[in-house]
Amino acid sequence: MSATTQSTESKETRLRRYLRQRVEDGEVYIKGKFIADDVDLSPKEIGALMVKLKDSATDLEIEKWSYTSATTWRVAPE
Repeated sequence: MSATTQSTESKETRLRRYLRQRVEDGEVYIKGKFIADDVDLSPKEIGALMVKLKDSATDLEIEKWSYTSATTWRVAPE
């Protein structure tokens, strides 16, 4: 496994853990740039990882909600 793959998995794991914590009390709507600040990633990385998690995370419901100065994501527990 390459260093790039390991790095991506680490970022994905970090984001998934963050999202699980955010939805403990129910669905949330959050801008990608704020997620990026909270998990120390770029907004571009968040966008790519959210699309990936949307298809692979069975415990989270992730939906691209809107775009107003930044992408807003709707995240809810499955």
